[in-house]
Amino acid sequence: MNSIGQTFKSKSMTATTLKEEQYSEVSGRTTKRLLLDPDSNPQLALWLKIAACVLIPILVLLIPQGYIPIEGMTIIQQRVLAIFVMATLLWILEPVPIYATSVLIVTMLLMLTSDKALIFMKMDEGPIFGALLPYKDILSTFASPIIMLFLGGFFLAMAATKYQLDQNLARVLLKPFGKKPSHVMLGLMLITALFSMFMSNTATTVMMLAILTPVLASLPAKEKGRLGFVLAIPIAANTGGIGTPIGTPPNAIAMKYLTGENAISFGHWMAFAVPFVMIILLASWFILQKFYPCKKEEITINIKGAFDKSPKAITVYVTFVVTILLWLLGGLHGMNAYVVAIIPVAVFTLTNIITKDDLKRISWDVLWLVTGGIAIGMALEKSGLASAAVASIPFASFSPYVVILSAAVLSIVMANFMSNTATANLLMPIVVALAISMESLIPYGGLKAIMVCVTFASSLGMALPISTPPNALAHATGVIQTKDLIRTGVLVGMMGLILTFILVYLMNSLNWL
Repeated sequence: MNSIGQTFKSKSMTATTLKEEQYSEVSGRTTKRLLLDPDSNPQLALWLKIAACVLIPILVLLIPQGYIPIEGMTIIQQRVLAIFVMATLLWILEPVPIYATSVLIVTMLLMLTSDKALIFMKMDEGPIFGALLPYKDILSTFASPIIMLFLGGFFLAMAATKYQLDQNLARVLLKPFGKKPSHVMLGLMLITALFSMFMSNTATTVMMLAILTPVLASLPAKEKGRLGFVLAIPIAANTGGIGTPIGTPPNAIAMKYLTGENAISFGHWMAFAVPFVMIILLASWFILQKFYPCKKEEITINIKGAFDKSPKAITVYVTFVVTILLWLLGGLHGMNAYVVAIIPVAVFTLTNIITKDDLKRISWDVLWLVTGGIAIGMALEKSGLASAAVASIPFASFSPYVVILSAAVLSIVMANFMSNTATANLLMPIVVALAISMESLIPYGGLKAIMVCVTFASSLGMALPISTPPNALAHATGVIQTKDLIRTGVLVGMMGLILTFILVYLMNSLNWL
């Protein structure tokens, strides 16, 4: 139990610090175990990763264009391809923090492909050279509407934690579930999922595991139920994020592409995503009850505290409720989700609820990671590389079912071995180009259908400790082993993928997409 105590000492820390100190540590340790023997030279492993991340993109850059199976590739497109390959390798192997990779992407795009690039990178050779990307478009990714949406979500989560709104809600919401272990587990899962819809799933996991600590202490060391309770938290946190556009970065990235006639509002997303989350949670709860039954008849969870009634706390409560209502009722007041997201930022800074010290603890790493994905997606689109790559493969001859299934399966497989945000960043620009080019997809939901499948699948990749921060935190308790995560993660992932296909089919049939 010492490791549990050490892990939960940090429950007051923000999601940024948690990711840096716990997720990165566990992720790096596990990645090393996968690539090299842990007793071997870790410095050698690092240098091999760096060499691969540098040399392979350089090779892509130097290959004669005729050897690349994309017809009519320009020099600018080849540079974008090399940057894309570099980003993929860096995000998978993680020799540097994944947010640092995103900043590197923006830097490389500016230096190699923009209209303000290095002088010898801008030689004009006509159609073979291709069109340079506007440097303002590349830099504007740091202030994309998606970034503003997440910033608003971070402010809400930080204020809720600062004034203990999250813990007090957990205390109130857990009461109706009584003391029966199976009911308590269900309550914990539902509350974790609810919080993950509006807060960082990392911060939610830390808080809920901390609440769970006395429960684990009261159960015998060999009690299977201990494993079930610990596994329930990351499953609920990972799944809950699917419920809202701000619940997890892949959702927000998808929203960036779902615009115009393909737009999905905040309320519309929740209308189909929340029922999906509830079904997955109930099925997961049933699985955990079967695999890890608890023999103890009663469990008591004591969460001390009371709702703060100070003016600042009341301001937090009101702002939280009003912001969510504005998100849900976007069609009535005319403001979209991105505009509404700025409201809590303004309110909390004006009232000094969020101070300059609090600003230092915002999850800037997540914002930068999303920025890198937006930047590489913009480069793939505006350079014409994404559409050219899709056009080089005869997707039109493939069944739409095969295309949607393949994209979703690839997404969930990638998300198990790398960040789901990185997975979304890499796949979505290509999937968008594919959906636009395939008219045969239109009767099956078109762009919306394939994007929902890929987005949901990226959040269902939770079979390994390195798959998500909640998995890493749960594994760090020492209560569960990797094999436990694999067994439940694969089952929940496959079940979720099948349910995703059913959901998209029904929504398309009823014209709800």
